[in-house]
Formats: sequence, structure tokens, C-alpha cells
Amino acid sequence: MADPNEEKEKKRMSKPEPDRATQESPNYRERVFELVRRIPVGRVMTYGQIAEILGEGYTPRTVGFVMHSADEETTPWHRVINSQGGCSTQHIILPHDRQQRMLEAEGIQFDVRARCDLKRYRWTPEEVEQAEQRDEQDQPSLFSD
Repeated sequence: MADPNEEKEKKRMSKPEPDRATQESPNYRERVFELVRRIPVGRVMTYGQIAEILGEGYTPRTVGFVMHSADEETTPWHRVINSQGGCSTQHIILPHDRQQRMLEAEGIQFDVRARCDLKRYRWTPEEVEQAEQRDEQDQPSLFSD
């Protein structure tokens, strides 16, 4: 049986990317930063998860582009990782393992493949969890009488 999180991630990857003007608008970036600022110490979100929560016009890739412009003083950029539980900054920042070391300092453990357990460390905003629970309750069972 397919992992529901993997299925969601595949759907996110197939969304069309917004145009350049949309991506560069202050409101577009600020929505990403507002959500990222809410991620608690010792927890992470994925680029795709953020894109799904923010909705139309956001893709994992565009969230990644936005994160490159994050102010390190006000936005915990290091708490946003890829859908495999790994850091995607190895070719962007120096030293190459900076993001992983920052997350490890917050108590997040990585395996030998440099991935953390998303089931353990992934954070979902409370309002999103509540909406997902309502959706699950509202969905009729295929096996009921």
C-alpha cells in the first residue's frame, strides 16, 4: 500500500509553477516566511508540505526559491527540508552540512543517509491537522452498511 504522504508529495510536484512576477511579489514570499516562523524548535516541514498548505501558486520548488532569500535573523530557514527528510542545501551554502548541524543542535537526529524521520519530526500546524481530521470524518466509509 502506498504511503499517503508520498502520494501527496507526488501531487504537489505536478502543480504548475507560478509566473515570475507572482513568485517575486512580497506577499507571496511573506506567506512562506510567516508559516516557516511558526515551526517549533526541533521540528521540520518539507517544501512540498508548505506548498500544499499555502495552496494554488505554490510548489515545492518555488518554496525553495523563497527560502533562499530568508532573513536568518527572523526566519528559521533550516527547519525546511526535502520530502525524503534530508537537507537540500549542500550545493548552496557553506559549509555544506550547515543546515543538518543546525537541526542536530535542536535535537533532530539524522541517519547514515543524512535523513531524519519525518514521522517523528514533521510539524503540521494545528489548524491544518484539524481540517484533515474533519475531512477524514466526513468521508463515508466504503465498508459501512
